[in-house]
Amino acid sequence: MTQLADNIILLLAALLLVGVFSTKFSTKFGMPALVLFLAAGMVLSQFIFFNNASLTQMAGIFALVVILFEGGMQTSIKDIKPIIRPALSLSTVGVLLTTAIVGVFAKLILEVSWAESFLFGAIVGSTDAAAVFSVLGGKNIDKRLTSTLEAESGSNDPMAVFLTVSLIEWIQHPDMAIWGLVLSFIWEMAVGLVIGIVLGKVAVYLINRINLDSTGLYPVLAIGFAVLTYGLSALVHSSGLLAVYVMGLTLGNSELMYHRTIMNFSHGFAWMMQIFMFILLGLLVFPQELAEVAWQGILLSVILMVVARPIGVFISLLFSRFSIREKTLISWAGLRGAVPIVLATYPLLANLPHGRLFFNVVFFVVLTSAVIQGTSISPLASRLKLVGQEDSAQPSLMELVALGKTDSEFNHIGIEPYMPIAGQKISDIGLPDDILFTAIIRNKSIVTPHGSTVIDPGDTVYVLSPKSKRDEMRAFFRSQKGKTAEENISLI
Repeated sequence: MTQLADNIILLLAALLLVGVFSTKFSTKFGMPALVLFLAAGMVLSQFIFFNNASLTQMAGIFALVVILFEGGMQTSIKDIKPIIRPALSLSTVGVLLTTAIVGVFAKLILEVSWAESFLFGAIVGSTDAAAVFSVLGGKNIDKRLTSTLEAESGSNDPMAVFLTVSLIEWIQHPDMAIWGLVLSFIWEMAVGLVIGIVLGKVAVYLINRINLDSTGLYPVLAIGFAVLTYGLSALVHSSGLLAVYVMGLTLGNSELMYHRTIMNFSHGFAWMMQIFMFILLGLLVFPQELAEVAWQGILLSVILMVVARPIGVFISLLFSRFSIREKTLISWAGLRGAVPIVLATYPLLANLPHGRLFFNVVFFVVLTSAVIQGTSISPLASRLKLVGQEDSAQPSLMELVALGKTDSEFNHIGIEPYMPIAGQKISDIGLPDDILFTAIIRNKSIVTPHGSTVIDPGDTVYVLSPKSKRDEMRAFFRSQKGKTAEENISLI
């Protein structure tokens, strides 16, 4: 038994390392890393028999919780505010149209009932931002487009989950009232939104107030709140995925201590969960079964890419200010990723007659979509002239650590023009003796602060101060009107 456990651990280590190194390969060749992870799982399925859809679904949902939390943390509310309406239109009207169009063709191609055909459409109705951005490399795509795709992917997964679960219930109980589904949808989205906001604010309060023994525990606390958010939402039958994304959005856009530590941890953890999730999903597939549905998979994938998705995008963005070129890129950037494959396990667990057929065809659609669209998004963006210069965002040149057992902490503050210290010499600011400016990042260079050093807008100032004087330290960076919404004050 010990030898078996050692072999499994060795295999997991090899898979994790292969997954990490494969990301470099995927970036170089413009292919989403998920394709390589799925391929690894499919190869392993030839040596390891795995047919546990329940375990796969549970692992997939947990991975999605981590991935959506990390996505919410990285999303700037300031960036998505201008595009919130088109993004929500894409995640609702767009998903419904995609579901309906794919469902009509699935009825003809897969020869299933209407309810089952629309179920298939719902399963492949959502997009995956992680797959999209993994192939963009260093391209500086127009900010409105990337923000729209980001917001859409974070909000359309709950819609796809709701449609999938509702259609399965409808198939199992044909006499179900439609109005009941409408009320259920309103409940799930509204309550999920509220739970996400409330628990996000609670998490911010605790992280900023609690004094843990190690900084490494703060990211664990944040992830714990993300899982708690999903669990509580599921308990009251609301949208757990929407709640998690909103909770991450609340955390990422709040004045949060240990912000960078939490971000770095959640980013790495999300990658690890993606690797294991896609490998596990690949294990659930048998290549010989894929060959049997090859023509159906190819045909439905083409219909999804060139018919259903574009129609859904152009109609849902009918009253938006996006140009035809921008809508075209948004249409082609609708890669299918983790959610459709995880949703494809629902019919399997519900023991629907065509559950296995759906899983195989969905897997085929996701794989071909990732390969075909994934390798062509970046060239298409260049051809449509939606690519600018290389992103000039200033990278962090320092990695500072604050120990939870000490009485002091490091903070980094982005200097905005409205801040009272902008344009002032350090000697004129009147800092207390126990609050110290340790470094300034300016134009990708580190400036050693002296009394004569002028703080310029756009600088990032690193401050060492006692934890007990956190509020006093922040007061130096607030405007006279108390403006703090756009402050970037964060403990390392």
